Amino acid sequence: MFISLYTTRLILNSLGASDFGIFNIVGGAIAMLGFLNSAMASATQRFMSYSEGEGDKEKQKGIFNVSFILHFGISIIIGISLLIVGYFFFNGILNIPQDRIFAAKVVYGSLIISTMFTIMTVPYDATMNTHENMKYYAIVGIFEAMLKLSVAFICVYTTFDKLIVYGSLMACIPLVTLSIMRIYCHTHYEECIIAPKKYFDKKLMKEMTSFAGWNLLGTMSVMISQYGMNIILNIFHGTIANAAQGISAQINGQLSVLGGAIKKSINPVITKSVGAQNNELMLKATIWGTKIVFWSTSICFLPLLIDTSYILNLWLKNPPTYTVIFCRLLFITYLIEQLTLFLPQAIFSVGKIRNCQVIFSILNFCPIVITYIAFQFFNAPAYTLYAVTLIVYAIRGYSIMYYANALCNISLKSYLRNVILRCSISFTIPILTGIIIQSFLSESIIRLVLIIVITTLVYCFLIFTIGSTKEERLFYTNKIKFLSNKIMHHGN
Repeated sequence: MFISLYTTRLILNSLGASDFGIFNIVGGAIAMLGFLNSAMASATQRFMSYSEGEGDKEKQKGIFNVSFILHFGISIIIGISLLIVGYFFFNGILNIPQDRIFAAKVVYGSLIISTMFTIMTVPYDATMNTHENMKYYAIVGIFEAMLKLSVAFICVYTTFDKLIVYGSLMACIPLVTLSIMRIYCHTHYEECIIAPKKYFDKKLMKEMTSFAGWNLLGTMSVMISQYGMNIILNIFHGTIANAAQGISAQINGQLSVLGGAIKKSINPVITKSVGAQNNELMLKATIWGTKIVFWSTSICFLPLLIDTSYILNLWLKNPPTYTVIFCRLLFITYLIEQLTLFLPQAIFSVGKIRNCQVIFSILNFCPIVITYIAFQFFNAPAYTLYAVTLIVYAIRGYSIMYYANALCNISLKSYLRNVILRCSISFTIPILTGIIIQSFLSESIIRLVLIIVITTLVYCFLIFTIGSTKEERLFYTNKIKFLSNKIMHHGN
């Protein structure tokens, strides 16, 4: 996370705000490749984890082969679609200076190749998730961060066009990391065997195609909406606004890395428990997982939400216009999303996703439509984009809870009380505490340190007292005692 944040500073200073904005608008989908990969992998992982819960290894081989064929076809379709869309992008849609169009096209071409390769490795990512191999993600995550840092240093010292160098090399990183994943999976997991003639199952293909299709609808609606909002922001407010958007998205992405890692480890537990008909474990993993991810993520966001301007100036020296307000609104939107994080996984595990995916997709498109109207007819400021998204995501969260109640028997009243209310109260009080400290002290590193230390201590206390139930407090207390005894015993 820290390497990546430092990398962003190097790149912004090397490319300049305008070229950084161009990369965000043209190559911004590269940043969404990880999202596309994990979201599509969840469909395959649902079937693999379910069959593992049933203890059927042969069925897993069939699932892997069907998934491989399915995603190869999807990669070809998306590659062709991106080529067609690219023609319109560079002929009247995007607001890019004439002398930077060639560089933008090179970045976009690199993106297409990287995207197709990423989609074809989805079955391998699903296999890793099913086996809960967090060690692999830890090692490769560090390796990937080091590659990005190397790209940043190359851009600083290269004599070639910096945007072309940056875009091309950034597109190569997924190719490297995902190639490693394929080799690892074929070496370590017996279900990773490509033999379509032997393991192809027409019924399974139909079932997985239907599930993956509805899941892809939801995934693509998010991606199209997010990328579409980049374009709308570019048309009405230019590349500087895109630079601010890119910075806020990168900070949000890096601060949410821990939550993403926890999500990867808990998703298979939820699906396996459904496959094993263990609803009690499914409910516990869903509720506890949501609270743990919210707390571990939000504690990283606390100082940034309170002292955003000072931290950004300290980090970037001269952040682009809109960066502060973009960051705050995006962080709040992200935290709202975390409050229902594992409910979609519970719904997907049950398998009845058609109706809810249609509703989710409609809601995902709402921000882009409303923002366009606000920009076009009311001359709305740039931050309207994030304000609208925040409101829509709050509505989307309620619709997720509704379907979780209808399909998974997760009590809406209990979830509101034990998750939404407890998390919201325990998070709001430290925010107010930080604002009070901020009002009494002038901008300085001492004020920032005081905000971080005091709000973190207050938040940890509130998580234990207000945020947790009696059962959870007992669990945490026993874990702390166990670790303390282990450390003391090791010391002796």
